[in-house]
Amino acid sequence: MEGESLTLNTGVTEMQRDDLILWTFGPLLIAKINGKDNKREFYEERFRDRLKMNHQTGSLTITNTRTTDSGLYTVTSSKIVMPLNRFNITVYAHLPVPVISSMSSQNPSSSGSPTSKCSLLCSVVNVSHVSLSWYKGNSLLSSISVSDLSRSVSLHLECLDDSYSCVVNNPISNQTQHLNNTQHCQPCPDFIHCCGSAESVIRLALSALVGVVAVAILVYDIRSGHHQQKREQTSPSNAE
Repeated sequence: MEGESLTLNTGVTEMQRDDLILWTFGPLLIAKINGKDNKREFYEERFRDRLKMNHQTGSLTITNTRTTDSGLYTVTSSKIVMPLNRFNITVYAHLPVPVISSMSSQNPSSSGSPTSKCSLLCSVVNVSHVSLSWYKGNSLLSSISVSDLSRSVSLHLECLDDSYSCVVNNPISNQTQHLNNTQHCQPCPDFIHCCGSAESVIRLALSALVGVVAVAILVYDIRSGHHQQKREQTSPSNAE
């Protein structure tokens, strides 16, 4: 993890006086120690004040590690042709807690009028080499793996319970954000297609109003017809 210390061992138990041990990061020489006088020298500004070497074994310690320290480290000895050791190091940044936000969209329906859909977006930014996933309990629903510095994954959810969570993880750590249903999605009847949608409430109110008006008109028509029929029955008959 970023900020921790890391020690890379040479595999040597004790340096000889005629030995010279060198450490490289990729093609760059970053440190060396001379067994004759235990003189240690460090190079590369990126490692400034963060490298230490053991005077007996030549092992290298990197303090306050950074993600830019990731790469191939090789240690060689003047007494041996082959490298003493190689290390392929990956330093992972601390993971942020995922952010869950609600989104709404308009979709056409079979009746031709648009319907609202409520979806939840789980996102993280400024991370690399991670997986971002939606879970229901312990069951994986959706996942995406990314290597660049800005990615998000979304999953459409409608009026669901609090058993859902979003998890971001790399090979050595993870962060979890649980879905707060009361914050993101209000409970909805089956015939409402949007969690907590004011538009649905308005539509229902308008439908109810139209229904009331229609009933009133129907009652008026029935009463008018009844009165007309009664007047016809009580009016005197035409003379023969």
